[in-house]
Amino acid sequence: MKLVAVSAGLSTPSSTRLLADRLAESARAELAAQGHHVQTEVIELRELAVAVANHLVTGYPPPRLASAIDAVTGADGLIAVTPVFTASYSGLFKSFFDLIDPHALTGTPVLIAATGGTARHSLVLEHALRPLFAYLRAGVVPTAVYAASEDWGSGGDDHTEGLPARIQRAGGELAAAMVARPASEAMPDDEVTALERQLSDLRFD
Repeated sequence: MKLVAVSAGLSTPSSTRLLADRLAESARAELAAQGHHVQTEVIELRELAVAVANHLVTGYPPPRLASAIDAVTGADGLIAVTPVFTASYSGLFKSFFDLIDPHALTGTPVLIAATGGTARHSLVLEHALRPLFAYLRAGVVPTAVYAASEDWGSGGDDHTEGLPARIQRAGGELAAAMVARPASEAMPDDEVTALERQLSDLRFD
């Protein structure tokens, strides 16, 4: 199985990358415990920022960006993590997923997550990220993870679930979705062609 995490953090070190790593490890450990071999890859969008901008203008991705897009669209499970900018996902995060074919993530299990300085922005997961991946027809797992500054190192209390527990639960849900998904959902070429023709007929210029 191939598990890919996309981190849109801009700093080094980055809490966004740290959250992506912990979520990936949680899902990987759960899959490994079930006897599955997992290949994990983390894509740092900050390293692809110029390539993303150029691709939006020219329509041609350089090899490194093309490889990242292929990794995302070929993943058995995807983790998408963004910092919160102006109460939404970052521009770099959105620009990268604008490059993904609208049908390429159909049915792919996705775990969404975000980081921010305050817990007041936690709803970004529901009003921005979840609709984005719903549009891409991905299968977003129920638990989304938001990590505010005060969440790091906190184990929660009697009334609040701590960050480690949320990471573990979300990772478990992603692992379960990856296992439940058929090993290959590819359709025969003739069916793909017919479906593409139907979709083309529905487009409006």
